[in-house]
Amino acid sequence: MSGTEHTKDTARVVAGLKAAVHNPNVSGEAKENALKRLEEMGQSADTITPTQAKATQSAATEAHEKNVLRGYKAATSNPHVSEEAKQHAREVLEAAGIQRKLDTHSEEEHQHRVLAGYKAAIHNPNVSAAAKQHAREYLADSGVTNLD
Repeated sequence: MSGTEHTKDTARVVAGLKAAVHNPNVSGEAKENALKRLEEMGQSADTITPTQAKATQSAATEAHEKNVLRGYKAATSNPHVSEEAKQHAREVLEAAGIQRKLDTHSEEEHQHRVLAGYKAAIHNPNVSAAAKQHAREYLADSGVTNLD
């Protein structure tokens, strides 16, 4: 580490131990250890009500579902994802009520935008000389003579 010492947040440790006690996927031995540590810390495992547990689980499920949909959305524009997978992702997003128009412009319009970007780079003071030279070469190779 960079010289700073990491200390655990007691409240988060207690929350984790309580979660372990109430988690059906945790072994009995681990639950006993968690209860023992809670007792040593002067805490009780019974402070989580079933309503709180259900709300926490519901929020976690909702957050997970949102993350899954974000993944599908990212897949639709990832060049390393197959067309078949992209189509599946679009279908999942549409079924979830998320409609995003992809490829809404033609290849000609796309190329026009690429050339406009290179032209803009030539006039941008924040672009390096090497990048400006690359832009000029690309535009020349594309047959563009007017750089204004």
